[in-house]
Amino acid sequence: MKYKALLRQYYQYLNTLAALVTSQYQRANISIFHEFRPSPGGGGHQFLRALRNEFIRRGLKVENNRISPTTQACLFNSYNFNIERLQKFQRLGCRMVHRIDGPMSVYRGRDDGSDRRIWLINQEFADVTILQSRYSLEQNRELGFEFKSPFVVINAVDPNIFNKLGRILFDRKRKIRLISTSWSDNPNKGAPIYKWIEEHLDWDQYEYTFVGRTPIKFTRIQVIPPVPSKQLAGLLRQHDIYVFASKHEACSNALIESLSCGLPSLFIYSGANAEIVGEGGLGFMSEDEIPNLLNQLVTRYEYYQSKINLPKLVEIADRYLSIIGIRT
Repeated sequence: MKYKALLRQYYQYLNTLAALVTSQYQRANISIFHEFRPSPGGGGHQFLRALRNEFIRRGLKVENNRISPTTQACLFNSYNFNIERLQKFQRLGCRMVHRIDGPMSVYRGRDDGSDRRIWLINQEFADVTILQSRYSLEQNRELGFEFKSPFVVINAVDPNIFNKLGRILFDRKRKIRLISTSWSDNPNKGAPIYKWIEEHLDWDQYEYTFVGRTPIKFTRIQVIPPVPSKQLAGLLRQHDIYVFASKHEACSNALIESLSCGLPSLFIYSGANAEIVGEGGLGFMSEDEIPNLLNQLVTRYEYYQSKINLPKLVEIADRYLSIIGIRT
């Protein structure tokens, strides 16, 4: 009898353990391999956080940096994750989706091996690849990097944060409010051009705010340190025109954030900038074009604002899930 009681307790223990494991992993749909950082953060963090929240809103169970026995797909970002951990969890039956930007060597102005590292990760793990712009796809190909089954899907922002609700009314009778933002102080992010604008801007007609990090000191541009997303969105809605001089961007979240808040853009022709802005702004090749282009934006402000046309987060999530192979 004592033996049977012990055996019964043992089976109860196994059943309890199995229930705990099952409850932990049931309904697992997708894993995201990415080292998330709290806001404020770079564009990749912002987009993946918004995408994850949209997946969860739809009732999907999203894991981070692990693949459970029932996980259908794994989305891993560039090389911003623990590769050894992905190798440990990788298994047959889980669709492997690699999200890529870059090329890093073009953006950084030097080749530190990152692009080849990303390509090697892609060749080892990926079933399919998502690049954030046509520019990114074509530039990587020019460098000789062909990725597994590539698709182009641009980024989107959280509509609960970056939207037009409560934005200021445009008024030509007051000073026109310009704004630029940058999470990074990389010189390619446009600081030298913003300094040129400061030195040539008609300060009787304009005022200018910069939010983020900059390697250059400004004397007349108001500088605000990096702020969380909700505060940044509020600042964007208090301005009229977004000035964007960042070069070699694969798909700038900063640019998408500003457009989503209703700001037409004055942008540099570089990277995917024109691809994102479309008709919602004007582009420049050299600094001396900027004053005239600003005047054009002010003169036809309502037209350029009406031409802002970005895919919504729900549409981008649909596209991701279609590529990943998950239905909701």
